[in-house]
Amino acid sequence: MSANPAFTTGVAPALGRARQNRAAGNIGAPFAIAAIAAVIVLYHETIWSMVALWSRSQTFAHGFMIVPISAWLVWRQRRQLASLPQQPSIAAFLVLLGLGAIWLVASVANVQVLAQYAVTAMIAVTAVAILGWQAARSIAFPLAYLLLAVPFGEIFVPPLMDFTARFTVAALQLTGVPVFRENNTFSIPSGNWSVVDACSGLRYVIASLALGALYAHLNYHSTRRRLVFIGVALVLPVFANGVRAYLIVMIGHWSGMRLAVGVDHLIYGWVFFGFVSLLLFWSGSFWRDQPLPMRETAAPAPARPGARRRLAFAAAACIAISAGWSLIGGMVTSAKADAKAPARLAFAAPAPWQEGTWPGDGWQASHAGTPLCFARTYRNGRGPVAFQVAWYLRQGKDAELLTPPPPPSLPQAWREIEGGSKTMRFGARDLTVRQMLVEGTGARLLVWRWYRQSGVDTISAPLVKLLIARGKLLPMREDGAELIVSAPFDGSAAAQTQLHDFVAAMLPAIDQDLHVARR
Repeated sequence: MSANPAFTTGVAPALGRARQNRAAGNIGAPFAIAAIAAVIVLYHETIWSMVALWSRSQTFAHGFMIVPISAWLVWRQRRQLASLPQQPSIAAFLVLLGLGAIWLVASVANVQVLAQYAVTAMIAVTAVAILGWQAARSIAFPLAYLLLAVPFGEIFVPPLMDFTARFTVAALQLTGVPVFRENNTFSIPSGNWSVVDACSGLRYVIASLALGALYAHLNYHSTRRRLVFIGVALVLPVFANGVRAYLIVMIGHWSGMRLAVGVDHLIYGWVFFGFVSLLLFWSGSFWRDQPLPMRETAAPAPARPGARRRLAFAAAACIAISAGWSLIGGMVTSAKADAKAPARLAFAAPAPWQEGTWPGDGWQASHAGTPLCFARTYRNGRGPVAFQVAWYLRQGKDAELLTPPPPPSLPQAWREIEGGSKTMRFGARDLTVRQMLVEGTGARLLVWRWYRQSGVDTISAPLVKLLIARGKLLPMREDGAELIVSAPFDGSAAAQTQLHDFVAAMLPAIDQDLHVARR
């Protein structure tokens, strides 16, 4: 069997040169992949916290698909990447430094979602730092698409629930069904309904956003069309969820509360969402841009002298930056030894206040972890005031002021009604408290709550987080307490006056005793 001379002398060398050119054009890919893998390993705890939420919550289960979709989108652009110059970016290294600092602060303050966003952005910026802005621009969407993998959105559950309840009630009234609504619970002649977290439609909104962004990227070339379609994909499921809730209530109403009152109404919801999504994509196809004309793929960019060395140095710098922040985070976590907390808290009440025992049926707030707690009732001749303190010497992931307590946070006999904030003057200082009502067991209480974190009185959760981070990163105090006062409420201003008088009298004792406790 003899060799083909034409192949040997013409085609074979050309194919060999093509392979060499493609390899030369993609010399940055192995370095970028290695650096990204290092980031994932260094921040595996933050990455794993995302994966745990994907597996635990149906709302964020789409996260399992985001990473392979992003990888596929990058693979589609491999020829274009090879044709572009790959030059490390100094500006991207500065961004990577900033993201590492954000991760550190978010990590020590236990702001999990911010730490997850920082690490995800570090993965994208690592690719930019090694390949350069010009090459990274061709894969900008896949890199940005990774941010949808972060489990974020639960903050929107309450407003979405409220919208769904309002929409459903309005639709019922328009169709002649009498309805009585109280908060997110409403009653119609055939039965009672309640809009719970699963009815907020958040999972539909997030899934629609992920699918809509991908569809817009693949089918539109115009930035305006892409943004319009993504906006519709974000807003449409909110209204569609209201229609879904209304239809489920009507099915239950027409069937005498035999249908759509159990798990079947969740099935109906996904079927309806699938129909709405299909309608969205079908409508969007009418405005789809024509495919771009085929053009010859540009020749791979020739590698400059020393390019491989520069790319290797860039990858090593990215790994060093990421490892540095990860190492600092580990050192901060283990730097402060656990100090010994006092055996108990004691707050001396000035005259005319007299300390009494805590009533057995009194409302008491619950907290995560095992803080040092204090609960007493005080009287001054005009009525009782209940005083509660939960104090943490050290605060961690599962034991801090803002960590939700394990359910149930309240006995079944009590319920909380938020009432906003209130700022008052006590001598030379102002104090802002969260005001709320607590009802149950035939009693109503007016409640004031505020935090004292690192010696600062506040009701701001972000400020508490920043003060915790400051206390962990710097040689400063990180102890924190929640202070709660409550008094019987009859609708008059007497309870407010009673609470104000008590706080004014107790503030010096609070200052002194919390200062002594942290020693």
